[in-house]
Amino acid sequence: MSDQGSGAERPGDIPAAGDRWLMVAVAGALSFVAMLDMNIVNVALADISEGLRVPAATAQWAVLGYQLPVVALLLPVGRWLDTVGARPALLTATAGFALCGALAAVSPWVAWLIAARVGQGTCGAVLFVLMPVLALRSVRPELRGRAMSVPATLGPLGAVTGPAAGGLILDQLGWRWIFLVKIPFCLVALVVARRAMPRDGRLRAPDRPQLADALLVATGVTALLLTLTLASGTSAWLPLALVAVPPLWWWLRGPGGRPVAGVLRAAGLLRAHGAVLALALGFAAMHYVVALHLQRDEGVSATTTGLTVLAFPLGMALAGPLGGRLADRFGARPVAVTGAALTAAGLLLLLPLGDGWSPPDLAWRLALAGIGMGVNGGPAQALVMGAAPPDRAATVGSTVQLARSLGFTLGPALATAVWGLAGPDAGARSGLVPAAIAACLAVPLLALPARPSAPRPEKSTDAASAAHR
Repeated sequence: MSDQGSGAERPGDIPAAGDRWLMVAVAGALSFVAMLDMNIVNVALADISEGLRVPAATAQWAVLGYQLPVVALLLPVGRWLDTVGARPALLTATAGFALCGALAAVSPWVAWLIAARVGQGTCGAVLFVLMPVLALRSVRPELRGRAMSVPATLGPLGAVTGPAAGGLILDQLGWRWIFLVKIPFCLVALVVARRAMPRDGRLRAPDRPQLADALLVATGVTALLLTLTLASGTSAWLPLALVAVPPLWWWLRGPGGRPVAGVLRAAGLLRAHGAVLALALGFAAMHYVVALHLQRDEGVSATTTGLTVLAFPLGMALAGPLGGRLADRFGARPVAVTGAALTAAGLLLLLPLGDGWSPPDLAWRLALAGIGMGVNGGPAQALVMGAAPPDRAATVGSTVQLARSLGFTLGPALATAVWGLAGPDAGARSGLVPAAIAACLAVPLLALPARPSAPRPEKSTDAASAAHR
């Protein structure tokens, strides 16, 4: 670290001026805002359809226009962020996120709204990848568990509170304010980051190979996400998944995908990524089945349903800081395994309920699962990011976020498919089976020791990117 005295810090440097908890707070706040936007617009689709005089299917792109680029661009964004400065990337992405939100709020036509949401999703992809990297680089290694628990807890909390916050804003202020409510958080983050974050490089546009990689990955992941989204209504959309295979295979075998796969193999992170995906899938499947069954089959009011499901994020919020502290004291792996086991126990305890669910019976089980997710989140993130090579932190951050995002998307689709195949006599419990199985699989995936493999030599394309830093 010979250039620490130059006023610039390289990727992976331990802070020379002490731990920057203010930047960890920025990472948590932006994680919350970016995840909040994944779900907050859903409740406003009917009002957007009426306000802009478009069909409901067209209004749905106000959601998909954000979600698709967020997930589809994660991997190429991660590779790009490893070649540029984190500070200018964070400032640009946060400003772009706020600006696109303002443009969406003043949309006169639906095409304008969709374009603004696509731009916001692109900036959101950068934020998603940067947040764990920012937490990683802001504190000493012995405090990573606590630092990682902040974005790892606040991000999912943003996702689960999105519908409730959106409904409140919609009732009081109207649908356009849903896009404006996040702007003050972005402005505060901009001010803090500009003052507190060290200068660490320049920002440059992606080169042609990086743009080609982005096109391949975006095409494949978009086809996969559209399949999972549309197939929940009818299985006729399942063949669309075949469109995802050629571009993803081409990317994986090419100069863009080989270094990503090589880093994961060399660091022994494949099992941990599988655990992240499994827990996200279990949570999303459970949340979907419980909310749908309570309102549709049990006749429970939307308010009571919301309060019941709120037990999960409350448990998660309370346990998140504890999980980080325990990881710093006892190690990330045992604490992450304990959290996964608690989540699996909470979801397994839902299965004996049958179909006669009562909100109190559900609430304490959901709270137990939420506590497990809170205990697991920060340590699991610290386990993965701590094993990442310093010059590939953003790449590994992008793969973790992709695994989590695919789990969130796959969960409801898988629960719907199993529920439908089991038939009406099986009841809602059948939809919870994949959630419980997925959470149980996460435990051995985290508990089994990682087996790093020898890194393969990378092509000259990647060496040139590294030389740029």
